[in-house]
Amino acid sequence: MSAAVPPRVDPGRGLSLRVTSKTPAADGVVALTLTDPTGARLPDWTPGSHIDLILPSGESRQYSLCGDRWDAHTYRVGVLREPGGRGGSAWIHDELAVGDLVGIGGPRNRFGLVPSSRYLFVAGGIGITPLLPMIAAADRLGTDWRLVYGGRTRGSMAFIDELAGHRDRVSVLPQDEHGLLPLADLLAEVDADTRVYCCGPAPLLDAVDDACAHLPSQALRTERFAAREQGAPVRDTPFTVALGRTGTEVEVTPDITVLEAVRSAGVEVLSSCREGTCGTCETTVLAGDLDHRDSILDEDGRAAGDCMFVCVSRSRGDRLVLDL
Repeated sequence: MSAAVPPRVDPGRGLSLRVTSKTPAADGVVALTLTDPTGARLPDWTPGSHIDLILPSGESRQYSLCGDRWDAHTYRVGVLREPGGRGGSAWIHDELAVGDLVGIGGPRNRFGLVPSSRYLFVAGGIGITPLLPMIAAADRLGTDWRLVYGGRTRGSMAFIDELAGHRDRVSVLPQDEHGLLPLADLLAEVDADTRVYCCGPAPLLDAVDDACAHLPSQALRTERFAAREQGAPVRDTPFTVALGRTGTEVEVTPDITVLEAVRSAGVEVLSSCREGTCGTCETTVLAGDLDHRDSILDEDGRAAGDCMFVCVSRSRGDRLVLDL
């Protein structure tokens, strides 16, 4: 194995990596480590990044990278079994084995760590995964940080052992021991110089969002596993999508998505969640007035108007031009 071997990337298909370990990380959570079967180094990533795991069905699921970002040859993800899910986590828990090859997309990062003099990390359950590399980065830089980590029970909370060296900065608060996280008190103490990063279930994110109302808009960064509630689209009539690379134009009627429309024109766009949370279908917008309906972009990202998630977002005007 040599660090000089470049990443083996097929732009059209991503990577095929080998599962080199699969270990319990908590009740209902397994940690997978993945390496390139040829020993090549893996594409670089930054704290907050996720990868796509390609299922046998061809669908993909997104999992945050939670290992050592300075280890150029190993990815690690934590996977929660979701009994009410679409089957991806069940396949990983029950079928995927050490030694198997699995397709990978990414890494991508829509939850990046911005520079700050102080961080407050708030994790709920498996939402700890993207925060672990952020904590490592903050600690390496000597930045002031604190983590508040909640979960149903202590046994359901993954990677607690890895936080043991930071006892003075970490509060582990299982719900069956301490009740719900004291967000109102916790966030009332946060000042405008602190960046708050939160990942976990939707009720936690909504509560943190409400409790951060007194902070500047850029103070809070969240990553959602489920879509926000959205009202009706701005437009209830057809619009045109022009594909900038070919000049092809397709009509998007109210009953189909932009993703479905461009696929009908023979253009394949990788997608996964189809609810505007994973970011897989992010597409560059060359012209048009967007009706953003995702749960990813913040106010600045929406105002920029230069990208959209075609599984859910639409047009306010008669025509969009996409870089497809």
